[in-house]
Amino acid sequence: MEEDAPRRVIEESVPGKQVTLAHVIAAPIPEVYESLGIEAQGAIGILTISPVEAAIIAADVAGKSAGVEVDFLDRFTGSVLVSGDVQSVEVALKAVVTILKEKLNYDIVPVSKT
Repeated sequence: MEEDAPRRVIEESVPGKQVTLAHVIAAPIPEVYESLGIEAQGAIGILTISPVEAAIIAADVAGKSAGVEVDFLDRFTGSVLVSGDVQSVEVALKAVVTILKEKLNYDIVPVSKT
C-alpha cells in the first residue's frame, strides 16, 4: 500500500439501550409552540431514546401514566414530545425512564427541567 494513499475509514453506529434526554420545559415561549405546530398546554416534555423503536413504548407509557398529549413520535430518530400541565409532564417523563430502566434494563438520565 502506498504511504500517501488516502485511508478508507468505515464508521458504524451501534446504539445501546439508553435514554439520552428527558427534559421538561415548564413554560415555553409562544414561538416554541408555533415552531412545533402544537397547542400551548403549559409544558413540553422531550425524550430521546435508542434503539429508536422504544420511542413507541415511551409514548404509550407517557400517555397512560399522566394527562399528557403525545404531540410527536419519531420512530426513526427516537424522539418523543408530550405536552400538558407541568406536573403531568414531569410524572409522564419520570414514568417512562422508570419503566425503561426497571423493565427493559435501559441506561437512563435524570429528568431535567427548565
